[in-house]
Amino acid sequence: MMETENAEPAVEALTELILEIFRLNGRLLDSGDALVRPLGLTSARWQVLGAVAMSPVPLPIAHLARNKGLSRQAMQRLANEMEKDGLVRFAQNPHHERAKLLLMTESGETAFHAAMEKQRVWASGLAQGFSNTEIAAATALLRQVRSKLEAE
Repeated sequence: MMETENAEPAVEALTELILEIFRLNGRLLDSGDALVRPLGLTSARWQVLGAVAMSPVPLPIAHLARNKGLSRQAMQRLANEMEKDGLVRFAQNPHHERAKLLLMTESGETAFHAAMEKQRVWASGLAQGFSNTEIAAATALLRQVRSKLEAE
């Protein structure tokens, strides 16, 4: 009984954190959309370009989706739309005939780099009033929560 009583404040605190993450996610998506709209992107497309850019080697849709915590179907739909718009292209995968690799085109790279320049200015303003220690602690906690979810 004592363990449950001691755990209750942590359960309530974690629930409040989760609810705040949901609210924050909505605001981040709205802000991201507004930030990259002039570049012809959305937050979702920016996220796909980021997944491609952050990978040290070309990857198929399923791997990119897993790395970003997205569903394979959502990533595939976005990639198909982005291919039509000339931001990405598909390439043959020497390891799997059907799982094509996703690569950025020159237009995609230009859009991604422009988005990241805008993001740095935006993040600089947003970071005002927070210490590096506070940001690192929040990041560490969120990473631990994500790791527990991924282990389930």
